[in-house]
Amino acid sequence: MFSIPAAVAVPLRTDADGVIRVGQTRVTLLSVIADFHRGASAEEIAHHFPALSVSDVYLVIGYYLQRRDEVDAYIRQEMAVSKQMRQEMADVFPNDSLRAKVLAKLATRKQQE
Repeated sequence: MFSIPAAVAVPLRTDADGVIRVGQTRVTLLSVIADFHRGASAEEIAHHFPALSVSDVYLVIGYYLQRRDEVDAYIRQEMAVSKQMRQEMADVFPNDSLRAKVLAKLATRKQQE
């Protein structure tokens, strides 16, 4: 006779920086859900992230579908932090000046050829 299994733990953990990761991997919840939103199946997500098992991906997707509002709020928060960090880095290391220097060097090299 088939018996109903005990509850299965969702393989999510929060690291020291407050980032939610899948199992003991470095793959983030945000990465898995972004792939899911792009239409990837659990099998495709596991293929994109070889450190993940298909069963773990299914558990994470199920968790997301049951707690969509909470996870979406977490994702928005993470995206806001990332945006702020990118802006801070852009202020310290402006890309435009570096890009302009690299393009100028390339143009000079092409002229010398």
